[in-house]
Amino acid sequence: MSDPRPIGVFDSGVGGLTVLSEIRDRLPYENTVYFGDTARVPYGIRDLAEVRWFAYEIIRYLITLDVKLVVIACNTATAAALKTAQRSFDVPIIGVIEPGARAAAIEANNRRVGVLATEATVRSRAYAKAVSHIDAGIRVTEQACPAFVPLIEQGITEGAELEAAAHTYLTPLVRGKVGAVILGCTHYPLISATINRILGPEVRLVSSAGQTALEVGRILSRQGYLRRPESREDEGKAMYVCSADPEEFAALGSRFMDENIDAVLPAEVLPRTRKPGKQASAGSRTDIPLIY
Repeated sequence: MSDPRPIGVFDSGVGGLTVLSEIRDRLPYENTVYFGDTARVPYGIRDLAEVRWFAYEIIRYLITLDVKLVVIACNTATAAALKTAQRSFDVPIIGVIEPGARAAAIEANNRRVGVLATEATVRSRAYAKAVSHIDAGIRVTEQACPAFVPLIEQGITEGAELEAAAHTYLTPLVRGKVGAVILGCTHYPLISATINRILGPEVRLVSSAGQTALEVGRILSRQGYLRRPESREDEGKAMYVCSADPEEFAALGSRFMDENIDAVLPAEVLPRTRKPGKQASAGSRTDIPLIY
């Protein structure tokens, strides 16, 4: 059996392309569709209930494209919406927090883990809870980094401005003598060189992208959803959708993917100012309350 339906991946902007890249590297025969909610980036400064509403809108949209699995390639949206979305939609949905937490618990030989994340992710304490679930004896130091995503979305991945912000955010982790640091936002691998230089080579950096891609492969295999190619050259196709300027997304996304993104489709179906409430959704089992 071969399942040609695409894997759906979404993030608030282009940061989730780091997750998509890992999925495509490990599962080259799979079709994918990536949604970047660039009209409403960044998510990390928003209320979690609002982010949950955005996530539900995008999942509904991806379901209309007949995806066989959804990856929430955004730490903030994972913290806000993963559990409730898994209960509300029929399609399998995975996030990026638990895979990253598992990897950090293994890498931190001194049982001290640092987390760099958005303000909303830190407020949710999602990583601290996930790490504690794996090993309650691990000490977790969380640090919000509100300047990182805006800088990266502007294409600033090095230089004095980034360096100054990084020193400010990383000082508590250095003082805490962490052994591993979770890059708790899918944008952050793009500035890993700066982070690594400040923390020092003895601190292991953990990106959840690779671990999430492995999880995708395991789920597709277990459920019989893998696409079987007709030949070695029969690689999967990638589709890109965004909620703001497609040309801007293509230019910045091409730098993230280190390859040319030829075409990006605009997602005109998503409203930009809708308030949380209740609404029936395609692919959901019931009307979904978005405030909990």
